[in-house]
Amino acid sequence: MMLKDDRFLIITGLSGSGKTVVSHFLEDLGYYCVDNLPAKLIPTFVDLWMRKEVEIDKVALVVDIREHGFLTTFPKVWEDIRKKTSLRLIFLDASDETLVKRFSETRRPHPLTSKSILQGVRLERKRLAPVKKMADEVIDTSATNISELKEMFGRRFLKRPRPRLQVAIISFGYKYGIPLDSDLIFDTRFLPNPFYLENMREKNGQHPDVRNFILGANETKAFLAELCRFIHFLMPQFVAEGKTHLVIAIGCTGGRHRSVVIADKLRDYLPKQKYDIKIFHRDLFK
Repeated sequence: MMLKDDRFLIITGLSGSGKTVVSHFLEDLGYYCVDNLPAKLIPTFVDLWMRKEVEIDKVALVVDIREHGFLTTFPKVWEDIRKKTSLRLIFLDASDETLVKRFSETRRPHPLTSKSILQGVRLERKRLAPVKKMADEVIDTSATNISELKEMFGRRFLKRPRPRLQVAIISFGYKYGIPLDSDLIFDTRFLPNPFYLENMREKNGQHPDVRNFILGANETKAFLAELCRFIHFLMPQFVAEGKTHLVIAIGCTGGRHRSVVIADKLRDYLPKQKYDIKIFHRDLFK
């Protein structure tokens, strides 16, 4: 038995099951994606790819019932091309309830009927049953959102390791403006301010005296406990959503004392084995 070649994928399935999402995801990964290619042209495309007459390494074709004659043409085409090479046929499925909900939310008519969406879903499911039986893999997308579908697809077919979340921690002074690319912003202006102490005013948040003063305050201890608890909850959620870059901004009045200390403390809290962490004290020397 030939091993399936994940460099050439044919994606099909029910309308509303996520074929467009998967196509865009594959395109981001370097696949040359063609949507709604007529089934009769697939053998020609495969031949060109196999003979390397097109400079395309990875291909994903999306084919489905939108093409007139697909149900009669594609099964024969698939049987012919699978004798030549080991392409992978993936069928995306979903429950009737899920598909009806998706069509209702987008207010799109079902391609098989302009009357009842449920009627169209059931009719399409019945007609595509023979194609579903031919598939190498059937993926039910009923309980998946967009990011979960991407993760599932990458894990099962592309063996793509999940990239580590890149976290940028920025300390800043509100008097100089908020960092525009911030995802999360935390205000530390309520903490005790070393600026008003003669022996600390000219020192910055990286000086031991300033650090000890700020971290020793009860307000700081309580704030850090809540901040770390909140971050501990948020980080896995961002990772699960597929986010690859996160900017956390910590602000105080001038960006030289309190925000610097808290930003450094947050960096030390985040596990370096899980995240790629960089820190930038934007206004430290202003």
